[in-house]
Amino acid sequence: MRNAVAHNPEELSQELLDLIVCPRDKGPLARRDDFLICPQQHQYRVVEGVPILLLAETAQPHIEGTRSLQVAATGDASRLARFKIGPGDIDPFVRNAIGATNGSFYQHLVGNLREYPIPDLRMAASDGGLFLEVGSNWGRWCIAAARLGYRAIGIDPSLKAVRAARRVAAQLGVGAEYVVGDARYLPFREGTFEKVFSYSVLQHLPKQDAALAIAEINRVLRPGEECLVQMPNVLGMRCLYHQIRRGFREGREFEVRYWTIPELKREFGKHLSSTQILVDGFFSLNPQISDVRLMPWRYGALIYASEGLRRMSAAIPALKYAADSVYVRAVKKKSGADR
Repeated sequence: MRNAVAHNPEELSQELLDLIVCPRDKGPLARRDDFLICPQQHQYRVVEGVPILLLAETAQPHIEGTRSLQVAATGDASRLARFKIGPGDIDPFVRNAIGATNGSFYQHLVGNLREYPIPDLRMAASDGGLFLEVGSNWGRWCIAAARLGYRAIGIDPSLKAVRAARRVAAQLGVGAEYVVGDARYLPFREGTFEKVFSYSVLQHLPKQDAALAIAEINRVLRPGEECLVQMPNVLGMRCLYHQIRRGFREGREFEVRYWTIPELKREFGKHLSSTQILVDGFFSLNPQISDVRLMPWRYGALIYASEGLRRMSAAIPALKYAADSVYVRAVKKKSGADR
């Protein structure tokens, strides 16, 4: 997978095929024409080299999952947009979706993006460890992971986003693989990944669905390895503002669900050990200090203030209770045989 960008983009790489399983029963998948089929005869369409591993009988949290299933049902990809991206171009999907994928601070860049905002991943470098991004969209965190030496795999319910992610990875010369799938039913073998990461994704799921995703993250992690998952803190200033605006009602459809820190510790602690809550940022859920050069001065000032408070939280742990965005870092428990 180090050379994932080199294989024919219309083909499913053997290395990825070796890692994926049936999301229903976790059985192995074999290629048969344009389908992947498990021993129980569950079948999944492969479109332009992308396996669509969604469950048709399960309600999709996002409309793009439903659209991906529609393509899978017919195999007709003729209506999907076709783009030719030059070396210095910005992929049209990313250019138009940047406000939705990166947050409100990035709205001014919609249609005007001049470079890909690739964030700094707060993980140690690796020598080829497998990294999974849950909810990868156009792949910004997979690219960050690949640049740290990981073999990156992204999963997202949107075929449009996955196709864009593959184009961006190829354009940047990054070895990353992507599949269409559901965080609640991860189509990967147990104990596969050295790291599992997710940013601004599980917060959009009803809490019972987020709990399913957390259990799946634990399943696909290797024993003793860690996940890093960003979530919104119910007491953050910006989070409180949005809750007030919607009258503190429960989130609907793809709206954000806000979590208390004890809730996060309890839910992740059901499956994983050594659960820590780390500050990601204040005043918003998405802006990265690495992107401050792309921001107008008023946003830049907030990002710098957020970064200062984040650094202070190392000395003043109580600050995490006022953060808008936090990371949950947790480790998969080792079995007796692994100790």
